[in-house]
Amino acid sequence: MKRVRTYVGLGCLLAGLGLLGWFAWQLIGTTYVSHRAQRDVVDALEQQWAAGADAAETDHGTSRAIVRIPQFGDDYEVPVVEGTSDEALASGIGHFEDTADAGGAGNYVLAGHRITHGEPFRDLPDLAPGDQVLVETRDTVYTYELTTGGEDLEVPFTASWVLASHPANPDADGPQPPADDHLLTLTTCAELFHTDERLVVFGKLVSAEPRGA
Repeated sequence: MKRVRTYVGLGCLLAGLGLLGWFAWQLIGTTYVSHRAQRDVVDALEQQWAAGADAAETDHGTSRAIVRIPQFGDDYEVPVVEGTSDEALASGIGHFEDTADAGGAGNYVLAGHRITHGEPFRDLPDLAPGDQVLVETRDTVYTYELTTGGEDLEVPFTASWVLASHPANPDADGPQPPADDHLLTLTTCAELFHTDERLVVFGKLVSAEPRGA
């Protein structure tokens, strides 16, 4: 009986250590790997821009732009990867298919992890109206100004209206996107851990300057 209790105790200890290791990998390991992937994509994109190409085809996906958010610090630089697959979101900020391109007419919709896998939108709740999001492409730097704050709007992950070219909040009393033809939408998980709710932030294009000006 004593031997059985010993084996059970060892099993519980090993299970606990395994669970702790899994959490450590999710919180630290995936972010380390993702930061390296982001750097690889940025480097590849800058090389392709220098060669005259608009996009870079990488092992992590296709990238055409780099996002900078001054509110998140001078070192914040994350590539935009086409699509919102697990691979795309583990390598940068994902660009929803069938939404506008950077600077284009319509709604440029981006998604990013708030925790693990590089956590590019971890501090999205701290954003406020008037904060800027810079999107750099080969020729142009587009500056979007946020019109809602990071915690102003929370929706179910099934709320597809936020992807529309001219989105309109069906909740008349809720935050509305700006009445503009060139929009930006940022979305991420509402909580740090698993949730079916999403935070959504809206912005509008305020300037387009030649890259390197």
